[in-house]
Amino acid sequence: MSDQRILASSAVMAAGTVFSRASGYVRAALLVVALGSGVRGDLFAIANTLPNMVYILLAGGIFNAVLVPQLVRRIKEDADGGDAYASRVITLSALFLGAVTIVLVLAAPLVLRLYLNGDYYEPAQAAQLESIVDLTRWCLPQVFFYGMYVLVGQVLNARGRFGPMMWAPIANNLLSVAILLTYLLVFGPTGKGAVRDSAVGSSAEVLLGLGSTLGIVAQFLVLVPYLRASGFTYRPRFDFRDPELRHTLRLGVWTVLFVVVTQLAYLRVVFLASGGSVAGGTGYLVYSNSLLIMMVPHAIITVSLATAILPRLSSYAHEGRLAELGSTVGSTLRTSLALVLPFAVLLPITAVDVAGVAFSWADAQEAARFAPTLAVFGPALVFFTVHYFMLRGFYAMEMTRLVFFVQLAVSATNVVVASVLVPMGDATTTAPLLVVAYLTSYVVGAAASFLLLQRTVGGLQTAQLVRFLVRMAIVLAAAGAVAWLVELSLAGLGEYPGPLLSLVRGGLSAAAGMLVVLLGARLLHVREVTGLVDTVAARLRRG
Repeated sequence: MSDQRILASSAVMAAGTVFSRASGYVRAALLVVALGSGVRGDLFAIANTLPNMVYILLAGGIFNAVLVPQLVRRIKEDADGGDAYASRVITLSALFLGAVTIVLVLAAPLVLRLYLNGDYYEPAQAAQLESIVDLTRWCLPQVFFYGMYVLVGQVLNARGRFGPMMWAPIANNLLSVAILLTYLLVFGPTGKGAVRDSAVGSSAEVLLGLGSTLGIVAQFLVLVPYLRASGFTYRPRFDFRDPELRHTLRLGVWTVLFVVVTQLAYLRVVFLASGGSVAGGTGYLVYSNSLLIMMVPHAIITVSLATAILPRLSSYAHEGRLAELGSTVGSTLRTSLALVLPFAVLLPITAVDVAGVAFSWADAQEAARFAPTLAVFGPALVFFTVHYFMLRGFYAMEMTRLVFFVQLAVSATNVVVASVLVPMGDATTTAPLLVVAYLTSYVVGAAASFLLLQRTVGGLQTAQLVRFLVRMAIVLAAAGAVAWLVELSLAGLGEYPGPLLSLVRGGLSAAAGMLVVLLGARLLHVREVTGLVDTVAARLRRG
């Protein structure tokens, strides 16, 4: 796959992701309006996030990282183009996920004991505990449909059909938006005071929980027609003794361990965050919705590029062309950072306005709860991006054992730093301090994974990366200063002026900063930025 084809494939995925994320942010904003950012919001946020966490713990690592390289190999080497292998994987996965989902629904109270702070088990919180158990039971069937969605999506990705998996979440988000609008019409917004810390009523639990699950069902069903269009025909197969399937499962052992340590660390994050919300401070909903905003450039840029190059990396690894693998990872990393770095610098400067636009529709003071957490997530994104790309290289070479030990260091750092910092702060600083721990862990992960991959493949175009980073640092220093001056000049609008004025102030600040980035990149010949701009301009002219 040429660089132009990688960019073209990335553009298709990025377009889908933009629409998906836009609809996702409408959903996130409505959730804050409907349930608030206190305990009530956390009840649904934790219940609705838990299925995805459990799915990732059980099968996500194998589906996301191990499966694509194996499918690419089978497509190239098997006479049937890998159809039998893919059918075995789908059949086995459906049986496994179905059985696990039934057990989880029955054991929901026991599962929640792992994630909830002990304050939820005090008599005063009995109604809230009952509410989150009921919500979780309605949401847990998502485990099965998350798994099938990712599995079918990876089969499509291995066959070069990247778009559907990125566009499918729009169906989920649109259905979720409809459910939340229905909630607001029937039950009204949560508002302030004691209501934001109260339980969710039984009728509302059914609407929110079942509606959320139906969104994941829709997300999966959207992909199904594309399977046949890609040239693949699914036929149930129960001959699970296939040696290639055993090879995939062996590779998956280390990936499962990778996911276990990651999710154990995240379990600790949820536990600490739930304590913050119960105490009247910032909790899981503040943390997770801020993470959602931080993941905008990651989902649009990094994931799109990484997904597009993974088949190419897998081919290089299979053919022993490690130098080319390293060059591809290095050049794609710089392309991603060309867009991620400006976001990471401008987000802390405009955090109050970003929070105001996203979350202050019902109450302008909601921005104050989200802004500090958003500000710290900006720098964290840079190190997360570097770590993410390095792992794609290791996965292409099937070095899942090494990835496990790197992630063990990342997760251990996150848990230790969070466990030390959060008790030192008060309830209002819970979410920001959790992000400091997140940032620290990925500084460790990015450094370790970069050095290890560089040594393994013989180079990652490090000299070019250093030159790029030095030039970008100069450009971004000027861009940050200009954006800050614009923010300062518009301070008269108020500290928390509401969503519309926040959009004006934050938009002007970010636009001024990005204009400096574009001009500075031209002056300093930052090819990674100018190349992207020229490619987009050429496409617009052709359009």
